[in-house]
Amino acid sequence: MTTTYLEAIRRAMLTEMRADPSVFIMGEDIANYGGAFKITEGFLEEFGPERVVDTPISEAAIVGAAIGAAHMGLKPICEMQFIDFIAPAFDMIVNFAAKVRYRTGVGAGLVIRGPCGGGARAGPFHSQNVESYFANVPGLKMVAPATAHDAMGLLRSSIRDPDPVLYFEHKFLYRRVKEDLPENEDVLIPLGKARTHREGDALTLVTYGAMVYKAEEAADRVANQDGVEIEVLDLRTLRPLDTDAIVASVMKTGRLLIVHEAPRFGGFAGEITAQVCEEAFEWLDAPIRRVTAIDTPVPYSPPLEDYFLPQTEDIVTAARWLLAY
Repeated sequence: MTTTYLEAIRRAMLTEMRADPSVFIMGEDIANYGGAFKITEGFLEEFGPERVVDTPISEAAIVGAAIGAAHMGLKPICEMQFIDFIAPAFDMIVNFAAKVRYRTGVGAGLVIRGPCGGGARAGPFHSQNVESYFANVPGLKMVAPATAHDAMGLLRSSIRDPDPVLYFEHKFLYRRVKEDLPENEDVLIPLGKARTHREGDALTLVTYGAMVYKAEEAADRVANQDGVEIEVLDLRTLRPLDTDAIVASVMKTGRLLIVHEAPRFGGFAGEITAQVCEEAFEWLDAPIRRVTAIDTPVPYSPPLEDYFLPQTEDIVTAARWLLAY
């Protein structure tokens, strides 16, 4: 069955809600309207208003209510219409959801999911990548799938997790990424395990989300034009980070390029660089390089947004620099 990235997310929620009556969804316009991207269309008719809950326009209230529901034994899924709007819920997430297991011994098993990322000409308030905002908060898990298969399997595992999970869906992938997923396939992918998207031996390229496809394009170009194979490692989960997989790949290739769509300063590339330097510095044959967005808000203008975002050519240039070092 051909399944889009969006449909995989939808199927994951349907599967978990049908199997477990404690799972429910809450968010703005998710019931009658079916959500801003129609991911929850038809959910209200199947599950009713007690399990598909339209909320006020208050992200803090959504997450706060979800924490309380989780403590009562329920499994809430909170939808942010755009992941940018997670900011009003920051206090609830970092000072309550992330710390409650440490405080009380009882975790808050909830998922906060929503569309992230640029490329859709949506400007600075609907295009952000917010993972680094939460990277310094123990107690949170963060997921950023690139494929429909992973979107389904990782979301199902996130819903079952006993602690809070931030689940970042790149909106540019919603209807562009398609895979054949059997309708009855029981897809469950554990959190914290990276995936080798493409095998290679000359350079390790670490990335996640929509940048996996830019990385693949770059690797194809380098292979076709230069005869060199780049290994593309899709992190899939950002917290916990699969450092073992990164180090194993670097030990094989001796070179590391990190690509992400979020701005450069304070981005995940810095943490990955630090961990590789601690764990595998002696295996590096060249300096570590980063390809990221630049340090500005996301522009509205299409040419400016293209300049802001990492492009295939940027990755190819950085890869060739490393390979020639």
